[in-house]
Amino acid sequence: MAAVDVIVDNLVTLWRIPAVRQNFHWIFLLISVVGSILKELELVPQTYFSSNRNALNVYFVKVSWGWTLLLLTPFLLLSNSSFSRSASFLGRRLLSLAVATMIWYACTEAFFYVEDLTGSCFETDGVDVISKEFTSKVGCRRAGYQWQGYDISGHSFILAYSSLFIMEETAPMAFLKTASLSALPRMVLNLLYVALNLIVIVWVWMFACTSVYFHDPSHKLLGTVCGLLGWYLTYRVWYLKPWSPGLPPQRHLKGLKLHT
Repeated sequence: MAAVDVIVDNLVTLWRIPAVRQNFHWIFLLISVVGSILKELELVPQTYFSSNRNALNVYFVKVSWGWTLLLLTPFLLLSNSSFSRSASFLGRRLLSLAVATMIWYACTEAFFYVEDLTGSCFETDGVDVISKEFTSKVGCRRAGYQWQGYDISGHSFILAYSSLFIMEETAPMAFLKTASLSALPRMVLNLLYVALNLIVIVWVWMFACTSVYFHDPSHKLLGTVCGLLGWYLTYRVWYLKPWSPGLPPQRHLKGLKLHT
């Protein structure tokens, strides 16, 4: 597992660079704006990723929150229990997963509601409205028609939000790298950490593909801003308060004993 250790060391070093952590969120705004311009000017050629049936979209992005929780939940439990096995401490850290899930659910449901509220059902991509009886995208599409409404980009939202969420919750790895953990927990933690970084790379790549191939500019920008706000209002505002789940462990307190 020496190769994995080297990869982990390099990733930890990368994320400890202040400019990387402090400016990571701006990357999504930059990609969204530049990608939208490229799409409107039709400067990017069609590729495998210009189809929404590409494998990364079908098997990863469409269930992106599931992948995020699948990898992050065991990492959070293992990494945070190395700092403290207090039930209240671990409970607060798990609460951050619940809060993030509520933000994901509330935003995606709001996006669906806005699209239903602003949309109409069409026979084709033309302008002939079929019937007022179709008041939702689901009902319209189920009948074989096309729904056109204000479609805030759920992909832009969830890919930006998930990436920032993972960045914050994997921060303790910088301190666990030198901790005296037994072999099995160390191996599992390292593998989860590498997997989470790989999934962030996938999310950023697919965010870029969304920006250059899909949605109107305002749809992508609004989805991106919602993702950034979800992250900022929790990790940069609420989680700094005592009545919150709190931030992940940022450093070792004096005399802190790590558990194995």
